[in-house]
Parts: sequence; C-alpha cells; structure tokens
Amino acid sequence: MITGQAAKSQPTQECTPPPLPGKVVDVDLTDTAGAAPMRLTVKPAKVTAGTVSLRASNTGTLAHEVAVLPLTASQAIGKRPIGADSRVTETGSLGEASHNCGAGEGGGIAPGFEGWATLTLQPGRYELICNFPGHYAAGMRAELDVAQ
Repeated sequence: MITGQAAKSQPTQECTPPPLPGKVVDVDLTDTAGAAPMRLTVKPAKVTAGTVSLRASNTGTLAHEVAVLPLTASQAIGKRPIGADSRVTETGSLGEASHNCGAGEGGGIAPGFEGWATLTLQPGRYELICNFPGHYAAGMRAELDVAQ
C-alpha cells in the first residue's frame, strides 16, 4: 500500500487510462519533494452536470489521491476542520481516484502515474482534495463547479 511517503523506486508498468466517459476533468497532483506548497489543480474548473470523469496525474514526488466532497453554497474551499490524524473527514464523499493505474479507490497514485474515477455529479460546487496526512493543509485542494 502506498502511504504518501516518497517513492523509493519508480514502477515500471505502463499506465494509460482507457477512454473515459462523459466530461473529462484533468487533475494535476504535485508537490516539491514533499514540501509545501503542494498543489491540486483542475482543468476545466467548470463542467455541466452528468457523467464526469476525473483523470488524475501525479506529477509530484509523493503518492497522492483525489477525493470529491460536496461544498455548501456558503462553504469555502480549504476551510474543512483537520483532525488529529492530519486529515479531513470524508463523510459525504462522492468517490475518489486513488488507485495506481486504475479506477476508483486504492492505496494512492504513485509519482509519474495516473488514476481515474467516473462519477455522476449534480449541479453544485465540489472540493477535490488529496486527503493523505498533511496534504490538504499543505494546499492540495481545488474547486470544481458543476452547472445545470
């Protein structure tokens, strides 16, 4: 299992996502040798409701993940309470891309590789986060807006 620590060696397998259904949102996960700031960016940052596929690429030096959490109308990104384990609660999560070279949940996406997830999203605001210990607080969060 990948724990978010620096990778000791790069995996040698090929990692290419299959054709993904719906609107594809590219998520870049990066860090600077584990130092802050870490970044999670989304492109495009606005899509229409329905089938949305997240294609998460880890361009950093640590393992990362992407979890999708809904935001209320008045809730700002980056303001979730951080627990004693240096993570935020994932209660209400709609899914995640954290499987190395695969879809859905797993132990993390290794540096240089991709993971993906396909979700059905309703109109609203969502916070995409990396919830490995300390990563959310270090800046790994971004907003995805889903329009009617």
